Amino acid sequence: MTDQVEDSTAPLIEHLSELRDRLIKSVVAFLIGMIICFTVWNPIFDFLTEPLCSAMAERGQDSCGLILIKLQEGFFVAISISLFGGLLLSFPFISYQMWRFVAPGLYKNEKGAFLPFLFASPVMFFIGAAFAFYVVMPLAYDFFLGFQQVGMNDGGESNTTVDFQGSMQEYLRLTIKFIVAFGLCFQLPVLLTLMGKAGLVSAKGLKAVRKYAVVGILVLAAIVTPPDVITQGILFVVVYGLYEISIQLVARVEIKREAKLRAEGLWFDDDDDEEDDEDDEDDIEDIDEFDDFEGDTKEGDT
Repeated sequence: MTDQVEDSTAPLIEHLSELRDRLIKSVVAFLIGMIICFTVWNPIFDFLTEPLCSAMAERGQDSCGLILIKLQEGFFVAISISLFGGLLLSFPFISYQMWRFVAPGLYKNEKGAFLPFLFASPVMFFIGAAFAFYVVMPLAYDFFLGFQQVGMNDGGESNTTVDFQGSMQEYLRLTIKFIVAFGLCFQLPVLLTLMGKAGLVSAKGLKAVRKYAVVGILVLAAIVTPPDVITQGILFVVVYGLYEISIQLVARVEIKREAKLRAEGLWFDDDDDEEDDEDDEDDIEDIDEFDDFEGDTKEGDT
C-alpha cells in the first residue's frame, strides 16, 4: 500500500518541480524585458505621447509638454513603462513556457485545436492596441482638448484662459487604459471560438442572447473608456462587430465538427432522434398494454 502511495505522489512532485522551473524562467524573462524597457523608457514615453501631440498640433498648439505634479512622479512613470513593456516583451516566452507545461497532458487533436488560439491571442491583442493608439486615442484626445478656452477681451465671451497642462503620470495611466481595454476586447473572437470548439457555446445560443450582449457591451464601453460619447461609441461598434464575427466563426466550427462526425458515422440528426423517441414511446405503450392484458387474464383465471 505504501509503495502505491509513493508511486502516485512521484509524478505530482515532478509536475510541481517542472512548474516551478518554468515559472522561474518566466519571471527571469519578465525581469530582463523590464530592465530593457527601463533603459529606454524616455523614447517609449515620447512614442506614447504622439496621439496627444498630434491632436494639439492640429489645434495650433506647438507646445506639447507634460508636467510633474509630484516629485517622484517621473520615477513611477518610468517604472510603469518598464512593467508594461516588460510584460509585452516577455509574453511570447511566457506563453511558450505555459504551452510546454500543458502540452504533454493534451491529446494530439487537443494540441491541434488549442495551438492556433495560442498564436491568435497576442496577434489580436496587438491589433486592438494598434487600433486604440492610431484611431481611438487621437479622436478622444482631440475631444478632451476641445474643453480648453482662450481668454477674450473687448466684448469676448470669456476673460478666463484654460490651457492644458497634463500630468505625466495621469496621461500614461489613461493611455495604458485605452491600449489594454481595446487589446482585451479584441480577444472576444478568440475566446468565443475556443469555447465553441470545446462545445461550451453555439452559434444558435449566441444569436439568442444577442440583445443581452448588446446591453453588456454598452456597460463594458461605459466602464473601460473615459466618459465621452465618441470613445464609447467606437468601442461599442468594434466589440459588437467582433461579437457578430464570433458567431460566424463558431458556426464554421460547428459545420466542420458536423462534417467530421458524419464522415466517422457518429452524427445523428435531430429527426432521427425524434423518431427514436417516438419508437421508444410506442414500445412503452405496447408494454403497458401487454401488462394490462396479462393482469386481466390472471384475474379471469382466478
